[in-house]
Amino acid sequence: MTSNIGWELYRSFLGVLREGSLSGAARALGITQPTAGRHVAALEEALGVVLFTRSQIGLLPTEVALALQTHAEAMESTAASLERAASSHGAGVRGVVRVSASEVMGVEVLPPIVARLREAHPALKVELVLTNRVQDLLRREAEIAVRMVRPKQEQLVARRIGNIELGFHAHRDYLARHGTPRKLEALAAHAVIGYDQPPAFVRKAGKAWPGYGRDAFSLRTDSDLAQLALIRAGAGIGICQVGLARRSDALVRLMPRTFSMKLDTWVTMHEDLRHSPRCRAAFDALVEGLQQYVGAPEVAGTEGKMAAARTQATE
Repeated sequence: MTSNIGWELYRSFLGVLREGSLSGAARALGITQPTAGRHVAALEEALGVVLFTRSQIGLLPTEVALALQTHAEAMESTAASLERAASSHGAGVRGVVRVSASEVMGVEVLPPIVARLREAHPALKVELVLTNRVQDLLRREAEIAVRMVRPKQEQLVARRIGNIELGFHAHRDYLARHGTPRKLEALAAHAVIGYDQPPAFVRKAGKAWPGYGRDAFSLRTDSDLAQLALIRAGAGIGICQVGLARRSDALVRLMPRTFSMKLDTWVTMHEDLRHSPRCRAAFDALVEGLQQYVGAPEVAGTEGKMAAARTQATE
């Protein structure tokens, strides 16, 4: 096995792994197909293993390739962090900041906050990573994250925003066609929108309300955005953020006294970044914007916010 293998070989390896072909990897990476092929061949020779086998549908990864994927992705994340750190060198709020949030938060809540941040700091570039997976801030997959769970790592600076309330909602047109349920038991006669593979907070809700579970869902999708779109389209009854539903007169909240869920919301980042001007500016903008969204009191000033963040993270 050869040591000191260049990162570009692993980069092409990941491209082929994700795209399923040399041509697809070349397009995604902005290189030529022969270059991608040489990189994969060189990596196979250096490691002394076969990474892909040819088939009618493209290049199929071997077991060795799949075993290497996680490690190569960690290298990719580190390389991206190095680029972001280098681009942010110097005085002032400039460079790249990478923010992770859930799909709904990233699409429905964060855009105006990011817009105000960019107006205040035009030299700042923002990367929004929308995923319902909690990205690892310690490995720098993202620099700042909006999370719906309290972080446990001591190395993170965390600022609690408050609770985002969820409730059952439906479009007025749907209720006009099918009637308005007054009790949870009445949902059995309605088209209920829910998850295929429920997250932890839905499983918890299922324990509190036994009739609410996968078998009760007429429409199933693991995408929060798709669920919200189905509610807005009048396809059925589903759970969404109360604050989002209030934006539309067409959406009606159902059984608010019977069913209410709270998502504890936090803005977090690695403690090593608290002295970075770009990260501090983004952190404070997210805290202020999200506090306005949930109606929580603000902590005045950057130092006050960061001090509160450190305090709350250790409480």
